[in-house]
Amino acid sequence: MNTPILARDIMATRLVTLIPQMDVFEAIGLLLKHKISGAPVVDGNSKLLGVFSERCSMSVLVEAAYDQLPTTELYAFMDTDVRTITEDTDLLTIAQTFRNTTYRRLPVLREGKLVGQVSRRDVLRAAHKLSDIAENRDSALLYLSSLMDRSEAPLP
Repeated sequence: MNTPILARDIMATRLVTLIPQMDVFEAIGLLLKHKISGAPVVDGNSKLLGVFSERCSMSVLVEAAYDQLPTTELYAFMDTDVRTITEDTDLLTIAQTFRNTTYRRLPVLREGKLVGQVSRRDVLRAAHKLSDIAENRDSALLYLSSLMDRSEAPLP
């Protein structure tokens, strides 16, 4: 169990993606249809532009009530301050990021293009699987400790 678990090992690659010109109500419909809390917004070259989430949808409702919704294009409501990771980001770093932020998903980029996404649930699934395949819980903890020894400085 010396090989670190990386984002590429646990990321989802079949993603619901949105485009910035999409009607915001169509985007909300896709979130509901697919039972997801958010989706990456990409351009025609798969470059990540932002994320549209249930939280963003609340802005749609508020703006509709107060400002008569000046536009219904998705770009006006998506989050553009998005934390991303690479395929080589290790499980512990991903877990630390989720622990220290409110992010529910981390888009995975390769050369600036979206190639996948890791959710909190993906990390939990990987950790649970790790503890199941370990001879015992102690060896799983030992493995996680060895990652700490190799990782860079902890995230704030």
